[in-house]
Amino acid sequence: MSFTAPDIPPADVFNRCVRCGLCLPTCPTYVETLVETSGPRGRIALIKAVAEGRLNLTSPGFVHQMSECLDCRACEAVCPSGVEYGRLLEPARTQVQRATAARQPWHVRTLRWFLLDRVFSSMALLRFVATLLRLSQKLGLQSLARATGLLRVLHLEDSEKLAPRISDRFFVPRDQRWSAEGKRKATVFMHAGCVMHVAFANVDEATVRVLQKAGCDVVAPSGQGCCGAINIHAGEMERGRQLAKRNITAFEGSGADVYIINAAGCGSTLKEYGNLFEDDPEWAQRAAAFSAQVRDVTEWLDEVGISPDLGAIERTITYQDPCHLVHAQRIAGAPRRLLAKIPGLRLREMPESSLCCGSAGIYNLTQPEMAERLQKRKVANIMRVTPEIVVTANPGCAMQMAAGLREAGAEISIKHVVEMLDEAYAAYSPSIRLEPASASSSV
Repeated sequence: MSFTAPDIPPADVFNRCVRCGLCLPTCPTYVETLVETSGPRGRIALIKAVAEGRLNLTSPGFVHQMSECLDCRACEAVCPSGVEYGRLLEPARTQVQRATAARQPWHVRTLRWFLLDRVFSSMALLRFVATLLRLSQKLGLQSLARATGLLRVLHLEDSEKLAPRISDRFFVPRDQRWSAEGKRKATVFMHAGCVMHVAFANVDEATVRVLQKAGCDVVAPSGQGCCGAINIHAGEMERGRQLAKRNITAFEGSGADVYIINAAGCGSTLKEYGNLFEDDPEWAQRAAAFSAQVRDVTEWLDEVGISPDLGAIERTITYQDPCHLVHAQRIAGAPRRLLAKIPGLRLREMPESSLCCGSAGIYNLTQPEMAERLQKRKVANIMRVTPEIVVTANPGCAMQMAAGLREAGAEISIKHVVEMLDEAYAAYSPSIRLEPASASSSV
């Protein structure tokens, strides 16, 4: 069995691989296993073999490797031939999912249907589920379910460990509009996110305040929804397209100049809507025009400039590069330049700051063993530089690192870049003139 249309990995992309192997040291699963097929070069060879009919699409080795890959895109950033690996993996996963769906265990099919078909397609349902989860967290029902073995019976033990603390209030887009402080530079569309708006509502609120300080009018149209990244990474590209159409339409009707996102994983997907619809004559142009206006919040703030009214934060931090910010969007300098503007803040770079933490959407649920290995590796690297705070720019990374640090007994908090800026603005006093500290490195 080979690939069948639609969503076939493009031959002009996998034929660009010259098998040089420069990608191997950047691949988290290759670094952990040192197995050829667990690296990008080996996986591309497998995809090509299926495309040419030399390997069956449902062969266990192929299915395993398409699932084991984190889709972190680290290989893309170093590839001298410009192989767009994500354009191979995501359709390959879709092909596997299509061919094997009926054979998956009942609890996997049920969980996929509930999460991908229902929860992430409806923000109202997602908020209802989040409300139930928040109630169970407050009443201690999770501990009871764990103690009685109920989570084990329902195959939800790993999910429960990684579940974020649900916010006391949600950031619900209801066509709000917040005015810029000072001279207005632009009107920006605030993407509230799916997990972000129920589990990190404080980050969304901080994002609005920091954007206002940067001279932006901020709008939050109610028509927006999930970006589709989780569906696409899980091999459900058509479902991802349905979600993408909603965001494109919402932006077109908003009157905003740019589309701002504060979750790196979502940002890379939003910037690739053009690829997602390249074979759709009705949506291709609209999707490409939309993606051209998407900016990560750190990228945008670095571009337009921020208010200098920053108070001191006397803390030692380290910065974790989210894969889909540093590799997929190639943004590494902007968050560090913003953090360097905060007086008193001391940045210590951790080893392997851009190596994946093992989160990768729902990877830590589908590949828990490898996710745990990478999580422990990340926690060890954090501990080497002894920070008080780990700063990042993606909710998945924040949840994965928080769970790992909890397991290790480390009292280190996790914050988003905009939370640090927001805290610095709150600490500002016009009577005290401060200079930003230089970033330092202990590695």
